[in-house]
Amino acid sequence: MTDITTEADAIIVGSGVNGLVAAAELALAGWSVQLLERNAEIGGFIATEERTLPGYRHDTYSSWHPLFVSGAAYASLGPHLHEHGLEFRNTEEWVTASVADDGRVTIAHRDPERTVMEFADPADRTAYLAMLARLAANAAPIGGLMNAELRSPSTLRPLAGLIRGGRRGTEDWLRMALSSGRGFARREFRGHEVDHLYAPWLLHAGLSPDHASGGLMMALLAATLHGAGLPVVAGGSGGLLTAFESLLHSLGVEVRTSTSVERILVDHGRAIGVVANGHATYARRAVLASVTPTALYDKLLPPDAVSSTIRSEAATFRYGRAEMQVHVALSAPLDWTDTRLRNIPLIHISDGSDSTGIACAEAEAGLLPRRPTVVVGQQYLLDPSRVPDGAAALWLQLQEVPFAPVGDAAGALDTTHGWTPALARSFADRVLARIATHAPDFPRKLLAVDVITPADLAAHNPNAVTGDPYGGSCELDQSYLWRPLPSAGRHETPVSGLWQIGASTHPGPGLSGGSGHLVARTLTRNRKLRRLFRTR
Repeated sequence: MTDITTEADAIIVGSGVNGLVAAAELALAGWSVQLLERNAEIGGFIATEERTLPGYRHDTYSSWHPLFVSGAAYASLGPHLHEHGLEFRNTEEWVTASVADDGRVTIAHRDPERTVMEFADPADRTAYLAMLARLAANAAPIGGLMNAELRSPSTLRPLAGLIRGGRRGTEDWLRMALSSGRGFARREFRGHEVDHLYAPWLLHAGLSPDHASGGLMMALLAATLHGAGLPVVAGGSGGLLTAFESLLHSLGVEVRTSTSVERILVDHGRAIGVVANGHATYARRAVLASVTPTALYDKLLPPDAVSSTIRSEAATFRYGRAEMQVHVALSAPLDWTDTRLRNIPLIHISDGSDSTGIACAEAEAGLLPRRPTVVVGQQYLLDPSRVPDGAAALWLQLQEVPFAPVGDAAGALDTTHGWTPALARSFADRVLARIATHAPDFPRKLLAVDVITPADLAAHNPNAVTGDPYGGSCELDQSYLWRPLPSAGRHETPVSGLWQIGASTHPGPGLSGGSGHLVARTLTRNRKLRRLFRTR
C-alpha cells in the first residue's frame, strides 16, 4: 500500500468539475495538490455507464458541455485536456426543439438567422436577433462578471462596460435580470416561439418560468446554444474524467478516492488541513471545499470557527426541486411524428411556460406532476459510438419532482412510501407515455429502462441535498451577490485559508468549472503578486 502524503500546498475536497479544474490549474502553477473524493470514482455528477444493456453507454447524470467549452476554465485547460485524449462531438445544424402536447414543434438552429425563419411574426425575428446582438456586444463584461468575485473591485470594469449605454441601458439590463422568463418572453415577443423554446431550458439553470432572473437567463441560454451548440464527449462524459485523470497524474496531483473528509482543521482562525478517513493531512497554503454551505458550516468546521450569523444563514440555505434520470435502450431510432425531431440532439416535451410552470408548482408543492416536462437527449445522433450499430438510446431528465412526494397531481400513483422502485417505474411510465404521444413506434422499439430517483442522486452525491442536483435553490435571493450566503458571498470564507467552490457558489451550477477556475486563478495570481512585490 502506498503511503499517504501528509502535507500539500492545497487540499481540495470533492472531485466534481470544479474540484478537477482547481486541482489542474493549481498544479500547473507549481502547487502540490491533494484531491479527496468520498466515492470510489472521481467526477461528481459526471459518469458514463452501461446502465441498461451491454453496448449502450449512457451518461448517468450530466451530459451536455456548452458551458464548459464556452467558459474560462476550458480556455485555460482545454489544450491540456485534448493532449490527454479529450474529444467532443457537436452539431452545426439543428440543436434543440420543444414539442407541445398538441404536436406543435418549435426548433432552433445553430444559426440564429435559420432559427428566426421559423418564427411566424417578422417583428419577433427582428427582436430575437437584436437580443442576441446586444448580448454579443456585451459578451466581455458579462463574462467578466460570471468569472469574478462579485463583491470585489474586479467587477468594476465589467460593470462599467454594461452601463456604458447610460441610464436607459443600465435599466434595461436590470429589468431583464429581475424579470421571470415567462414575463420576459411575453414582453419582448408577440408569438409563442421564444417562450416555447427556452422556458423549459430554465430548468437546466435550476429555475422555473416564474422565477426572477429567468429573463436574463433565457437570453443567455439562447446565446450559448447558438454560440457553443450542444457538445458531448466522444464515447461518453466519462471521457472528460479520463482526460482529467491523465492530466492530473502528469502534474503529480495526488488523487485519493474512497476518502471521506470528516472535518476541517482550524488553528487560530486559519484552515490548516483536514481529517479524512481518520488521518490528518495538512495544507500549507489553502483548503478548497466543493461542498454545500450546510456541510461546510454545520458539519466540517468547528462550531466556533465562524459567527452565529454565518451558521444561522447556512442552516436556512434552501434547496431546490429534486431530479430524476431515466435511461432508455432502443432497438432503433424513433420515428418522431414530426420528422425534424429525428435529427435534433435535445428535445423538450413541454408547452412552454404554461405546462412547465404548472409542473414546477406541483413539484414544489410535493406532488408528482401530472404533465412533467421531459428532457429527451438523443446523444447518439452526435456520437454513434455510444450504442450498437443501428440502435439508439434516450437520456431523459425530469427536473420537476419532489424529494419526498406527498401526493400525485394526477391522483393515480400511491406516494405513501416515497420513492419505492414501484413508484419510480410507474412515474417513469408516465414520462414514457408522453414520449409515445409524439413517437408512436416507441413501445415496440423499447428494450430496457433504468431509473435513477432523487434518493439515488442524494446517496451518490452529498451535495445533492434532497435530490437537488444544483447545489441549492437558484432563485435570485440566493444567487449572484448572495451565493452562497448573504454574509459570505465570496469564495473566500471567513476562515482564513479556506475557500468554498462548487455549485453552491457563484456562478452557480452547471459544468463550466467556473468557481474552481476563479479560485485557482485568484490563489495563483495573488501568489505571483506577492513574489513580484518581494523582488522590488
